[in-house]
Amino acid sequence: MAMLRFLTAGESHGRCLTGIVEGLPSGLAVDPAFINGELRRRQMGYGRGRRMRIESDHIEISSGVRHGKTLGSPIAFTITNKEWDNWRAPMSAEAVPDDAAIRAVTRPRPGHADLAGALKYQTHDARDVLERASARETAARVAIGALCRLLLLRFGIRIASHVVAVGGERVAAEPTDASAILAIDPESPLRCADAEAEKRMIAAIDAAAKEGDTVGGVAEIVAVSVPPGLGSHTQWDRRLDGRLAQALMSIPAVKAVEIGAGIPAAGQPGSAVHDEIFYDAGVRRFYRKTNRAGGLEGGISNGSDLRARIFVKPIPTLRKPLMSADLITKQESPAAFERSDTCVVPAAGVIGEAMLAIVLAEAFLGKFAGDSMGEVEASFGNYQKMLNDY
Repeated sequence: MAMLRFLTAGESHGRCLTGIVEGLPSGLAVDPAFINGELRRRQMGYGRGRRMRIESDHIEISSGVRHGKTLGSPIAFTITNKEWDNWRAPMSAEAVPDDAAIRAVTRPRPGHADLAGALKYQTHDARDVLERASARETAARVAIGALCRLLLLRFGIRIASHVVAVGGERVAAEPTDASAILAIDPESPLRCADAEAEKRMIAAIDAAAKEGDTVGGVAEIVAVSVPPGLGSHTQWDRRLDGRLAQALMSIPAVKAVEIGAGIPAAGQPGSAVHDEIFYDAGVRRFYRKTNRAGGLEGGISNGSDLRARIFVKPIPTLRKPLMSADLITKQESPAAFERSDTCVVPAAGVIGEAMLAIVLAEAFLGKFAGDSMGEVEASFGNYQKMLNDY
């Protein structure tokens, strides 16, 4: 079976987003309604902009699935951009007349890829860069993550996220039991486990919007029922913590990643950090009473809940723009404004769920390899028996 891998293509205001996924075994039931539900969750969250009310993302699968089940061949899909008709000239793949309204962006936004990309690709129109650098691309990743979640759910692995902080507001007490996170109402405006903190976070978002500003925050992503033994300590690029950190850092606006109690652990003694090991003779399993490691030790999953956090900066598109310099005239000028959001922390959490699902699915299939779901299930069952007999 091929290694699980994926590619995405498409621009923010182009015709569509395209994704190709290779390596999922045959016989996996695919539910488009589930995938569309994940796409909808990405568009939700207090502080999202007007485009989220215009777009209604739906997946259209064009290959790799027959009669509701994967074939084992590459899966290709598209997500149509509903605004394409308004962007045919600016985003045309063919040459357009000189007098066409191409909506050029010559005033790069601080904090965005505009200037760095313009210098890299030697263009004086930052739209060449920002259309792909846009977080719109993550809709395709969420769809791919949903496919991976369908695989993981077959083996009892569930994934969820919740908001820990927005701006200067933070939850008073963070849920230590993953079941509390899994139980959060998906229709909640911020998916915060602390109702009082959520009210303060909403007020902070409203205040920033009133000032034409933006706010960032922190979201935690959790996976439960992850078996021990995924990943490897043997090479740097096979460590599951390293692969997860890369995947989460690849989300636009994410500036830091924490696994378990990684940040406070740096200032504590080892006796207060490491999770002591116990053995339950009744169920014949090792366990830990704490999970400061976040379910990962030595680059390998240890059987505890996998927990990671993403630290999301305030997005760089401001209605009250910061100063910039024009790419052509070099004159100082306020940065360009592209329609945007005030806060994307809840959406970043959903994208984080998708990236965690992709990383886990790749590691899962790496250990329990098979061309068909039957083979994967047999391999997983044998491993579970081995653990019970250990």
